[in-house]
Amino acid sequence: MASLSSHIVVTGGAGFVGSHLVEALIDRGCRVTVIDDCSTGTLSNLAAVTARPELTVHRCKVSACPGLESILHDASYVFHLAAAVGVELVLKSCIQTIETNLYETQILLRAAEKAATPLLLTSTSEVYGKSQQPGFAETDDLLIGPPHFSRWSYACSKLMDEFLALAYAREKALPVTIVRLFNTVGPRQTGQFGMVLPRFIDAAKRGAPLRVFGDGTQTRCFCYVGDVVAALQKLQSSPLARGEIFNIGSAQEITIRALAQEVISALNSSSAIEFVPYREAYPEGFEDMLRRRPVVTKIEKAIGFKPSTPLREIIQRTAASM
Repeated sequence: MASLSSHIVVTGGAGFVGSHLVEALIDRGCRVTVIDDCSTGTLSNLAAVTARPELTVHRCKVSACPGLESILHDASYVFHLAAAVGVELVLKSCIQTIETNLYETQILLRAAEKAATPLLLTSTSEVYGKSQQPGFAETDDLLIGPPHFSRWSYACSKLMDEFLALAYAREKALPVTIVRLFNTVGPRQTGQFGMVLPRFIDAAKRGAPLRVFGDGTQTRCFCYVGDVVAALQKLQSSPLARGEIFNIGSAQEITIRALAQEVISALNSSSAIEFVPYREAYPEGFEDMLRRRPVVTKIEKAIGFKPSTPLREIIQRTAASM
């Protein structure tokens, strides 16, 4: 862990995961600089720490941040969480997705290398593509779909971020850690960009139908944001993490149909479940993954990571915050 006097930079710090990380760092006694253009995040996510003198916020893209190199020279670590996220955003704004994920990461890596500031890059389970393996491990081959299916633009842009970060690690000796997040959920996550759990919770609280796309037999693994943030901080200080890729997520699978039923039960809702064909839910060119379960053996060995928050508790905490 960083010392109490550490200065940490968090890009995307006004986002869902980023804001929880910022709070945790400040509670540890760190000074934190947030760089976020608030395109998918919001400064209200930082309401609990806005008045803290340890927090500085630059509301801009990484590439437009004034004095970026000076900021990184003064920092002991960088968490790079800024990215274009969400299925709906990816499908509607492919250019924004690709350019944001590639260009902003390139700018940040260059500045971090000049400042010799260690960096953690958040990637995504989407990079595993359309593989049908029962579980995804960090050394697996990746199976990306064809370029005319726009969903894969997001996966490829994040995968190029990984390639670039590891190239800086090899050629420039920049200390880099990469994490692939699997369905992080909890308070402050919004369904605005297609995230399934907040969509279900919002509908259940209103008594509206929970819209399940396809037949609902596709599975996902949901991990509480607090567990993810704890893992990010442990990786920050682990010498075993440098130059490595780690999955972060729960290995407990649930079908989307069962998730909808669990939300209705947990919130004592009168809502029904409505099944919506993919062709009605998404534009042409959408492909879904039937399973997305992480193999977490590597991160368990490195930092002892084991998610501890049950799904029903995650649902109730998220609902209470909305």
